[in-house]
Amino acid sequence: MKLLVDVFGYLTVLLNGGALIGQAMAIGSILFLVLLLRPLQMAAPFAVGARRIAWGGAALMLLCAGLVVAMQAAVLMSVIGVSAGSAFSAPATVASLVQISAMMLIVLALMPRGTPGWVLLGLGAIELAAGTFTSHAAARLDDRVPLMLAEGVHQFGVAIWIGGIPAFLFALARARDGREAARIGARFSKLSLLGVGSILLSGVALAYVLVGSWAALYGTAYGTMLSAKIIMFGGLLSLGAANFLLIRRLTKNPDLSFNRLRRFAEVEIGVGLTVILTAASLTSAPPSVYLQNDMVSLHEIAQRYTPAWPLLTSPDHDSLTLPALQAKLDAEAKADQGKPPPAFVPGDGDIAARNASDIAWSEYNHHWAGIFVVLIGFFALLSQAGLRWARHWPVLFFGLAVFLFFRSDPETWPMGQISFWASMRDVEVLQHRFFVLLLVGFAFFEWRVRAGKWAGTKYALVFPILTAVGAAVLLTHSHAIANIRDAQLIELSHTPLALFGVTAGWARWLELRLNPPGSKIAGWVWPVFLMLAGLVLLDYREA
Repeated sequence: MKLLVDVFGYLTVLLNGGALIGQAMAIGSILFLVLLLRPLQMAAPFAVGARRIAWGGAALMLLCAGLVVAMQAAVLMSVIGVSAGSAFSAPATVASLVQISAMMLIVLALMPRGTPGWVLLGLGAIELAAGTFTSHAAARLDDRVPLMLAEGVHQFGVAIWIGGIPAFLFALARARDGREAARIGARFSKLSLLGVGSILLSGVALAYVLVGSWAALYGTAYGTMLSAKIIMFGGLLSLGAANFLLIRRLTKNPDLSFNRLRRFAEVEIGVGLTVILTAASLTSAPPSVYLQNDMVSLHEIAQRYTPAWPLLTSPDHDSLTLPALQAKLDAEAKADQGKPPPAFVPGDGDIAARNASDIAWSEYNHHWAGIFVVLIGFFALLSQAGLRWARHWPVLFFGLAVFLFFRSDPETWPMGQISFWASMRDVEVLQHRFFVLLLVGFAFFEWRVRAGKWAGTKYALVFPILTAVGAAVLLTHSHAIANIRDAQLIELSHTPLALFGVTAGWARWLELRLNPPGSKIAGWVWPVFLMLAGLVLLDYREA
């Protein structure tokens, strides 16, 4: 169990993200039901849809939150040796159990169709309030209560806006005509504005206290992830503003098509879920205000990322720290006729030392990955321009997947002595293997689509979804580096990669889902952002 603590810690971040997503969907659907459908006296099918979405969100939240509580208790009992009573009575665990209980009551309360709105809203408020006790705000000794209130308002804003969009889309799909769609849209716009205001006001308050300075927005991991959230929030505001203007036009002319309204709302969901996952990642990083002496300066950033020619030749595998150390240990054990100890044990909490060859190996990997990604984007543009032979660009994803499978973790199988299953205790290795699987998924589905076999089918949507998922998970990716400043400098390259990936994925989605000319514009946008991601990789540096 001790060797799995790091993996459990990473899975906890992802599961917390899933719990926050489920919470937003469940509470958002309840707010949509109580504050929109009932006042507008919409027909029963609309309410049934909102309740089903709320149940789905509740199920996701209960599953993820339950697993988090179970894993944390297991680690406390087996690794630290505390009793079960102590493990389950920890303040954060108690708060999580209250959240779970409140969500269970919400599920039960949604079963009868006529449950009073105040009951549903009250249970939702309890669930949100309990969630604030698991945040950074609850861990502070000063300004604890106002920060927890701000955290609760923040989560409320996310729920009423992002969490309400699935129910909004369900209602739009069942609207009889443009007039009914305009009524739903106008009411939801007001709720969304309330959500946006709640997020803005509470977000500014939380950032003011937990970040501490403008420099911390780029100088610390917490600030960098928060900056990514702010950028994506700006994108959400742009999409929301476009839909707001379309709803106003639809109100004046109900005969207008509201296809774009639905498609932009779909993208709002996707980007919003990425924002929520980023928020979950923030819980794994110390607030910037505690790292004022360890911030990276603008000078260091400029020095590290001054454009330079990419490294296209690889150092020898035997010159890397761990293979060289393992060879030395093997030789010593052979001389003593004993069994050599491993140079590195994945999951034991130690961070392996690194030499110049290790850094060069990593930079070489990233630079060649950048070449692959630039070529993928370039050939996708050529395909968009009508060059038929260029439609096979997804094959390059297979090449990139094979390259990363062999090269990304040289100390593990198949290049190193650490076995495949033992290596999976290392979070960084686990993430790399996940990205390899994503690349294979990209290649397989999109090549079939481009070849015409799956064109126009639902399988065409796999590529944009996987691209967006990969970009979102990249925001949680980290390198095992002891120096906090070096780790932050690497984080600064991952963040734009993720943002470009999110943009590329959802632009491809719009290409598939919008009508012309919007689909044509989106078709030119996403390959450009893939190429930008490749250029970031080409400028990757670790020293």
